[in-house]
Amino acid sequence: MSAREEFIELFTTYIHREGSGALLEYLQNKSDFFTSPASAKFHGAYAGGLCDHSVNVYHCLREYLERERVRELYGLEYSDESVAVVSLLHDVCKIGCYKAGSRNVKGPDGKWQAVPTFFYEDNLPYGHGEKSVYILSGFMRLSREEAMAIRWHMGFSGAEDPRMVGQALQQYPLAFALSVADMEATYFLENEEG
Repeated sequence: MSAREEFIELFTTYIHREGSGALLEYLQNKSDFFTSPASAKFHGAYAGGLCDHSVNVYHCLREYLERERVRELYGLEYSDESVAVVSLLHDVCKIGCYKAGSRNVKGPDGKWQAVPTFFYEDNLPYGHGEKSVYILSGFMRLSREEAMAIRWHMGFSGAEDPRMVGQALQQYPLAFALSVADMEATYFLENEEG
């Protein structure tokens, strides 16, 4: 099964709230979500990388939340729908931001050659996590915990004041769990720097 097929299967199996059908229609037919890279130079820097990354984050979050310590000691329990919403959709802010192009690099023979690359151009510079929340809220209602998880999913790797990040992760444990899942997918599963 391709990442696109798995994404759609997970989405349609678990996400049923009002507006979710319109959101899926948008993702499939009115955006580049399934063909966009996840980044310009680092993890998922290839066509379809954003979808691959989103599915990876879903699996990492599910596995994190299934840990005995997380369930029993921390008491973290979230609905299948919330887990799917925050993991599959945390990076919708990247839709429409990557443009295919080329750059010149020296080849092994010392000669310059054009290689394909992506350039980042954000026509709606609204921040990272907050832009995803903004886009999703145009289609369906998010719980406060879901909105905070998506907003703060970058954890301490973002540019925000670390005190605010720490406060958000402490008050909204789903934000911490999503941040862990995002970092695991990025740095281990996708095995790239960035």
